[in-house]
Parts: sequence; structure tokens; C-alpha cells
Amino acid sequence: MTVALLGVPYDASSSWQRGAALAPVAIREALWSEGGNTWAETGIDLKDGRLEDEGDLWFNDGEPGVEARGRIEDAVGSIVGSGRRPLLLGGDHSITYPALRGVRPHYKKLAILHLDAHPDLYDEFQGDRYSHACPFARIMEENLADRLVQIGIRTMSAHQREQADRFGVEVVDMRSWVDGGTVRFDMPVYLSVDLDVLEPGLAPGVSHREPGGLGVRQVLGVIQSLEAPLAGADLVELNPLNDPSGLSAGVCAKLLKEIAARMLTEPS
Repeated sequence: MTVALLGVPYDASSSWQRGAALAPVAIREALWSEGGNTWAETGIDLKDGRLEDEGDLWFNDGEPGVEARGRIEDAVGSIVGSGRRPLLLGGDHSITYPALRGVRPHYKKLAILHLDAHPDLYDEFQGDRYSHACPFARIMEENLADRLVQIGIRTMSAHQREQADRFGVEVVDMRSWVDGGTVRFDMPVYLSVDLDVLEPGLAPGVSHREPGGLGVRQVLGVIQSLEAPLAGADLVELNPLNDPSGLSAGVCAKLLKEIAARMLTEPS
């Protein structure tokens, strides 16, 4: 089995700050830096040929969002159709919706495991139904997932609580998080990791910092303990402009290695 890395430098659906479009380059630089190595904790070397880099998609400034979303959907669908597992580097969180449109036709049953400080369930945000604050509302409306589990949530508005109830979302917020806890699935899973699920001091390069988050080790534990097949994944919302030190990009590279290794330990 092979993992296909795809950069999605898109942040036109971001609220407040732009900058997430710069993330794929920053994450790759950290991943391949001579200051570290490409070995995951499970003993897999990402240089063994089973991680194929598809490069970055391109987006024109000011192009209609529907065209950008269509490009993402087509690229992800092509990867899955080729028998590989997509691992997307965002970009803002709006990319998850078209990514799921590309993945879903290949799976009769599909769950989402979403790690984030925010539930991203708004029906619309600042007049935009495709904002990075809305992807999981669109996903659940279109039945792109049979189950949605969210971990790390700590900023839920009344509207988003109503949306979670409406769609039957299973929310494990930070008040109820227990170290070592696991979520079990009986179907393939798409993993979506927003970097701001972490305590912001550990990864300050995000646009919407929310104190009280998970540690890197806790997020790695969730990834490594996942028993279901991983149909695909994305890593989103790194904003390198907010962390010139490169610390946050390094954290993303670590998460990328462990997500890819988790995919590669599964039978084809």
C-alpha cells in the first residue's frame, strides 16, 4: 500500500487571517530537514518509496471557490481511485469538504475522526457556507460520512451545539478528555487534524489560538491507537506567518510521519 502526499495551499476560505496556504512548503522543509530524520516511531522510514509526493495543487487568486473545491475533489478522487491513500497538507480546514467528496464514492461506510479546538459546524460563517468554520456541516448534510467523532473541542457556540445534535456528532470536548482514551470504529476512517487542537504554546503557528488543548504526545496516542483502516487524512491550519521559528512546522512534520506510518502498517 502507498500513501500519496498532496499539498493543498488554499486559504481563501479563512476567516480573520490568511497564511495557511504557505503551510505545505513549510511542512515539507521540516519533514526533509537534515536536522531530523524520516523514521516514524513504529520503525517505518518514509524514504522507503511508499510515500509518493504528488506536489501541490495550484489556485488562482480570486477564482470561484467552486472551481478550487472541484480541483481538490478531483485530485483526491484520482489518488483513491489509483489504490493509494491520500494525505493532504492544507491549507485551511475548508479543504476537508471537497476531500471527502473525493474519498466517499470509494467507500460504502466511512467515519471521520476530527481533532480540533473548534467543531467547524457552522451552517454559514460571515456569509460563507464554505468557510473553514463550516466544512463538517456540509459533509454531514451530504452524507459524506456515516459517523463523525470530534476530539479536543473547546469553543462550541450554541448554534454549533445545535448542529452537533442535528447531525448526531459525537463530541469529546477537552473537559471530558481522558488520557489514554480510545474511540473504536467498525468502518474505515478519514482523519482530519487541525493543528490548533494542540495547546498553542506547543504549536503557536495557527490563526485561531485556543488555550487548554492537547499535547503532542496525546495526539500521537490517538493516531497510533486507532485500530480501523485509515482511508485518508488531512493536516490543516498551520499558519507559518505566526511562527517564524519553524517550531509549528516541525510539529506538523512529526504528525505527518506518524499518520503516514499508521497508514503504511495496514494490509493493502
